Amino acid sequence: MHDHHHHTASERIGLAFALNFVFTIIEFIGGYLTNSTAIMADAVHDLGDCLAIGSAWVLNKIGNKEASQLYSYGYRRFSLLGALINGVVLVLGAIWILSEAIPRLANPEMPDATGMLGLAILGVTVNGYAAYQLSHGKTLNERMLNWHLLEDVLGWVAILVLSLVLMVVEIPILDPLLSIGFTLFILFNVVKTLLETLRLFLQATPDQALRSQIQADLQAIDHVSDIHHLHLWSLDGEHHVLTAHLLLNQDYSQPELVVFKANIAAAMAKYELSHTTIELEFPKENCRDLPGRFSPNLNHEHPNHDHHH
Repeated sequence: MHDHHHHTASERIGLAFALNFVFTIIEFIGGYLTNSTAIMADAVHDLGDCLAIGSAWVLNKIGNKEASQLYSYGYRRFSLLGALINGVVLVLGAIWILSEAIPRLANPEMPDATGMLGLAILGVTVNGYAAYQLSHGKTLNERMLNWHLLEDVLGWVAILVLSLVLMVVEIPILDPLLSIGFTLFILFNVVKTLLETLRLFLQATPDQALRSQIQADLQAIDHVSDIHHLHLWSLDGEHHVLTAHLLLNQDYSQPELVVFKANIAAAMAKYELSHTTIELEFPKENCRDLPGRFSPNLNHEHPNHDHHH
């Protein structure tokens, strides 16, 4: 199921790239002809998007490769790298637009409103279609790219409204004002996604509520007296990895153990985790992973040392 989803993710990103690339060229020419710095700024911005989408596309393809000796978890984290790069490109692009638009508040120039209108209609259509295609995606990468495209759609809607206004009245200062407004809005959202990506990159728990829920479900299994070294992290924001140590309050025969493990599997099934490793510890056993700073004869009376991690 996941492979199919990722195959189409790659196709969606490829399509968005092709549309964006062709359109960026049209924009540069259009911006030059209409003397609209808003469109020129948008063109440079779209060029940044092209680079971002291209890298995302390549990284998404790499992400589908089978696990290897070197990358034993597979290559999914590469798409996280893609999301990180894209976020940075987008932030830089936004800063660039602000640096262009702010000085123009002082002496705005009047652009060719009719030409702007034509480009804006085209822009909304092309980017809207690409954004619609990517909105079906769930990967962080696709979400980041969707922001790129939504940003472009918003930009074009702004240019559309602006060109209509400029056809009626000459208020050229509206042009930079508009680009500043929508750039700040996007910047806010991208920074949020960028921080989320960075957290996953640093192997933070992808979802603390989910971790607590998993812990509660494991704790609820019969004869589990304690859980420690419970680690939940994510390969790409979508495929999670879980490891945990369960301390049991009784010894088990082989057949009972099989049933017990089936109970764990049943409890974990709904989470659709990509990799799970569960260590079982019997009453008289010491935990292999106890940090050295604890006394070696520490028995399991205080096994909660790891809960706060």
